[in-house]
Amino acid sequence: MRAVWLRAFGPPANLVVGEAPDPEGEAIEVAYANITFVETQVRAGRGPFPVNLPMIPGNGVGGWLDGRRVVASLNGSGGYAEQAIGGEVFDVPDGLALDDAVALLADGRTATLLTDAAAIRPGERVLVLAAAGGVGTLLVQLAVRAGAEVVGAASPAKHELVRSLGASAAGYELEEGQSLFEFDVAFDGVGGAAARAAFEALAPGGRMLSYGLASGTWADISAEEAAARGVTLVRAGRPTRDHTERALASGLRPVIGQRFPLDRAAEAHAAIEARATTGKTLLVVA
Repeated sequence: MRAVWLRAFGPPANLVVGEAPDPEGEAIEVAYANITFVETQVRAGRGPFPVNLPMIPGNGVGGWLDGRRVVASLNGSGGYAEQAIGGEVFDVPDGLALDDAVALLADGRTATLLTDAAAIRPGERVLVLAAAGGVGTLLVQLAVRAGAEVVGAASPAKHELVRSLGASAAGYELEEGQSLFEFDVAFDGVGGAAARAAFEALAPGGRMLSYGLASGTWADISAEEAAARGVTLVRAGRPTRDHTERALASGLRPVIGQRFPLDRAAEAHAAIEARATTGKTLLVVA
């Protein structure tokens, strides 16, 4: 089978298409592979967990298994390939397109987990960082559904997308009129200085949920500093099978901003790193 290999950590060009042995056992015929920001960090050698090389990256796929449409979370690798052995397999609900199901696989379960943990109440003000990203676009939709007033932070070129999801749009430096100490909930998928700004924009009694480090560093906010401000740093825990099943059945609109064929996986990683993408990026395998 054809697959994308990573044999040495480094730039996107280190992702090279080649042959790989067909997996043993009952394999999914892959149609789409999910790409996450974390996978670009793993490829660069800056991932949050250790991996062994050589490897076939990719932890989420969608395709066919015994004639059924399925998506699967793998065991950390093996997704950028024509066939994959699923670690945790989910049937795709009727009425949900296969590519949309793949887009919801990782990001949908994460967004569902986070909004559960945030316990958003109607009328609350919610700030979503990286609101035009894969998880961010879903967080915006879920917060709007919960009856919140939502502000999505994104680069100016992505503001129209954020507004189309039902949120107001802002830059990472909150615009004039969005005063400090006004948000009840902040979702931080960026870390670094943006996370600091989000923390400082929370009202006493606010909740902050950090789940990503697109900036390269986690939010540098201590529990003591948060307590002094009356802010709760919410730890969402780990997603379960239920979070994935609910995301697939939710009717959420995943934003698939770009698709790349398998042999252009390196270009896909480069686009994500350059912040040139919106929503979810998929590899089209079949």
